Amino acid sequence: MGLMGMIIVGAVVIFFMGIRIVRPTHRGLIERFGKYHRFANPGFNWVLPIVENIYQINITEQMVDAEPQEIITNDNLNAKVDAQVYFKVKATETDVKSTQYNVNNYQWQIVNLARTTLRNIIGTLTLKSANSERGKINAELHKTLCEETSSWGLEIVRTELKEIDPPKDVQETMNKVVKAENEKIAAVDYATATETVADGQKRAEIKKAEGIKQARILEAEGEAEAIKLVNEAAEKYFTGNAQVLRKLEAVEKSLQNNAKIVVPANTELVNVIGEMAGFLPIKREEKEKKEK
Repeated sequence: MGLMGMIIVGAVVIFFMGIRIVRPTHRGLIERFGKYHRFANPGFNWVLPIVENIYQINITEQMVDAEPQEIITNDNLNAKVDAQVYFKVKATETDVKSTQYNVNNYQWQIVNLARTTLRNIIGTLTLKSANSERGKINAELHKTLCEETSSWGLEIVRTELKEIDPPKDVQETMNKVVKAENEKIAAVDYATATETVADGQKRAEIKKAEGIKQARILEAEGEAEAIKLVNEAAEKYFTGNAQVLRKLEAVEKSLQNNAKIVVPANTELVNVIGEMAGFLPIKREEKEKKEK
């Protein structure tokens, strides 16, 4: 193999040694002799071996845990707080360079910044308000992180509070309070249901009584109508005492159920009933004469 052949072989080896493939989920920074030289997009890239190095940076969404910490709330309670931060590196050359040259270990810096921000926010709130205003805390945390990392080439996608837990003794007390509230609600629901049943029974009894009342009224009206028809028939087909007896038979039937019948004073029925009882009624005209 001559000199030319050795040069060709060496060139081929160097070529293959310098091949670098950048995936679509990454972007590359190529440095020459420790100094930024050029930007590497996804696909085939070639670097000069030994002289140049390529650093690939993930641009997909990532998550870091702010790690649990105890924060003293405004009502002097130690709350255990944990949060997660979702972020990604912006894909432009300037932003990718910023993540490497403007901040040291941006993931760790995000964690420290999130922990500090949470202490500042939750330290001004009571434990109760902190638990009830999670959305507000998330919004303030997200806003602060976006402002502080604006020069880092990052996009803070969202922040999520994982937990805001009170001390163990306070948690036990809160559990007892919640249990008591649930028992109170259950007792109120039971009382309401019982009252509803009682009201239903009461309405049923009232309807039943009204039905009985209406039935008796209808029965009395029927008996009265029957007596009326008998009287009309007696007056039409009977004369004298036979007519009166027919009317009495109708009255007798109506009195079998302890019914009360009002009989006009100046009728033959009064005279007949009086004779059957052993006395004679005083006629109204004679009574009026005596009173005069």
